[in-house]
Amino acid sequence: MPLTMKRTFSLLLLAATLPLASLTQAAEWPTDTVRLVVPYAPGGTTDVLSRKVADLLQQQIGTVVVENRPGAGSTMATGQLARGGRGADHTILMASPGHTIGPVIYKKLPYEPVKDFKFIRNIIEIPNVMVVPADSPYNSVEEFIEAAKTKEMTFSSAGIGSSIHMSGELFKTMTGTQMTHVPFRGSGEALPALLSGDVDVSFENMPTVLSHIQSGKLKALAVTSKEASPYLPNVEPLSKIGADQGLGDFVTTAWFGLIADDQMPDQAVQTLQTALDKVMEDQSFKDFAAQIGGEPATEEGDDFRDYVAEDVQRWQRVAGQAELN
Repeated sequence: MPLTMKRTFSLLLLAATLPLASLTQAAEWPTDTVRLVVPYAPGGTTDVLSRKVADLLQQQIGTVVVENRPGAGSTMATGQLARGGRGADHTILMASPGHTIGPVIYKKLPYEPVKDFKFIRNIIEIPNVMVVPADSPYNSVEEFIEAAKTKEMTFSSAGIGSSIHMSGELFKTMTGTQMTHVPFRGSGEALPALLSGDVDVSFENMPTVLSHIQSGKLKALAVTSKEASPYLPNVEPLSKIGADQGLGDFVTTAWFGLIADDQMPDQAVQTLQTALDKVMEDQSFKDFAAQIGGEPATEEGDDFRDYVAEDVQRWQRVAGQAELN
């Protein structure tokens, strides 16, 4: 073949392969800004964690924007995610126990908490803390229960269906105390009411209240995990110190993980899982987890789905005890 014809053939071959290369590149995810939805108001645990994850995640996959969409104990934003629509393949949501409690509390949600989503990765697990304002007259669980049996107390939460709400309802049922629930749109909005003494108690996520406990602005009466937390070593589990008051089986903890609409491409899910593995290996994330009193989680994909399914069953039992379903 003459040299000129060889060159012509080579150029034609190169031109033919360019569209294939372009298509391959176009198929790589993400092709647009990734939106990380927080189903609560700014300032709470879910929000703070989401912003840290987004900051580290965009070092791996490109721009990640955090959007707060509070309402109805996280079910409003979750319902929007389940409906999919424009941009759904680039939208993820930071789920928490509100995702598994919502269907127990609200009977006519437009989604099913397990089958309608893809489960990317569980990120962190934390206990809740039973806290009272610094000037509260109650310095122990026993003192609080004794008073709450004769006086109507108020407890705040990040919204109906949050683990904070359910912890308070369960406490009220198991101890036979009088407590009125005061819901907010997120822990960021609930915290000022607690600090000012406008409410008597809360069973808040540890990250929201840890610094205020350490500074003396709040008093921690107990943690809600099965074992004591290394971040509050002098605060005992509620199930231990409240055993004589009927709280021997009281254990409620919170998890936080990323989910997506069930139409998100598998390749996108895999890309996110790989990126999140790197995020969680980052020393700044490990330091952040320690600062907020959380333990890194391990479940992803099908294991995370199974974990969520079990959590739905757990909160169904809790709701039954608290007579909420």
